[in-house]
Amino acid sequence: MSEDETKTPEIVLSLEIDDPALADRLATLLGNVAGLRLAAPGEQAAATVVARDARTMPDDIALTQRELDVLALMAEGGSNKMIARQLGISVHTVKFHVGSLLDKLDATGRTDAVAHAARRGVIEL
Repeated sequence: MSEDETKTPEIVLSLEIDDPALADRLATLLGNVAGLRLAAPGEQAAATVVARDARTMPDDIALTQRELDVLALMAEGGSNKMIARQLGISVHTVKFHVGSLLDKLDATGRTDAVAHAARRGVIEL
């Protein structure tokens, strides 16, 4: 067997990272890993590292900061009463925000709203 036949195949990895400084740091670190090669632009990769700015919201979903706060607490399983206490607002106001979230996320319920938001990259679970 030749040396090429016994060598472990290299893994081709692509990076999709919003922060250019982080992308450069990772490329530098990963570039020194044996058996790993970063994909050239347009080249198919075996795996992709994705890091998106969590504060970036899809253009078609316009949530207010308070709605994002309510959504985050909903994702943690918070009841309306607990969310109200945590945010220092009334239960009625929480119900209003939940209704608005259901409409904006085209969701049928609280769990569905959290699932839609996670799929669309509005929140991370």
